[in-house]
Amino acid sequence: MEIQVLGPLCAAVNGDSIVPTAGKPRQVLALLALYPSRVVPVSTLMEEIWGTDLPQSAMTTLQTYIMQLRRCLGTAMGPGAPGGAAKNVLATRHGGYLLQIPPESVDVHTYERLVAEGQEAFDEGEDERAARSFRQALALWQGPALVDVRLGPVLAIEVTRLEESKLVTTERRIDADLRLGRHAELIAELTDLIARHPQHEGLHAQAMVALYRSGRQASALDVYRKLREGLIEELGVEPSPQLQRLHQAMLSVDPELDVMAGPRRGSTFDRYAA
Repeated sequence: MEIQVLGPLCAAVNGDSIVPTAGKPRQVLALLALYPSRVVPVSTLMEEIWGTDLPQSAMTTLQTYIMQLRRCLGTAMGPGAPGGAAKNVLATRHGGYLLQIPPESVDVHTYERLVAEGQEAFDEGEDERAARSFRQALALWQGPALVDVRLGPVLAIEVTRLEESKLVTTERRIDADLRLGRHAELIAELTDLIARHPQHEGLHAQAMVALYRSGRQASALDVYRKLREGLIEELGVEPSPQLQRLHQAMLSVDPELDVMAGPRRGSTFDRYAA
């Protein structure tokens, strides 16, 4: 079984989809897929489907959804599958249910493995390997996580976590590329990112460095000006001390800015921590 979570929900056995069309069974499948080979408690599944307003028939209805999913599994497995095969894959355990599939069958787990490999390489200063691992991880995304699944309280937390992880991974990949001297190649991407994340200081720091090292000091300073104006107007705060120090370094044409690709000193933003 192969399951895609980083985008529209997609789960297939022998090439045949097992994703139900009804919304609530899709929620159940999505939640089980996020925890392969782990028991998901009945209480967690119920919270996802109904929140705190459980109907009297909640247990019976949940069992019906599990039966529907097993029926989809059995159909995809085909008539040659052993009896009870669907129950072995979507198994009942004391207090809950689990999908008995390898974690690597779910794209989110492959993504998280690649991110961990990329971070390890980044911390060791192996920027080419780090950038490659981060790119492979990000390439698994086919759109917003679980974009076609109704999100209850449990899935909403998971999706928020994954989307935040995607942004952090993108930022780390850009850090690796900056350390490799690819600043000019990053300008268009960073321009789009800061437009979509107008208060994200890390991305603004990266955009400033990419522009500055491409010979566009005025544009780099303009990025800072616009961010500062937005923060003051919307939140009543100044940019962080790190970003202010980066801004001052650019104003004074600090030679350190031109050699940031050399020494391995963490992220673009962290270099200007106190």
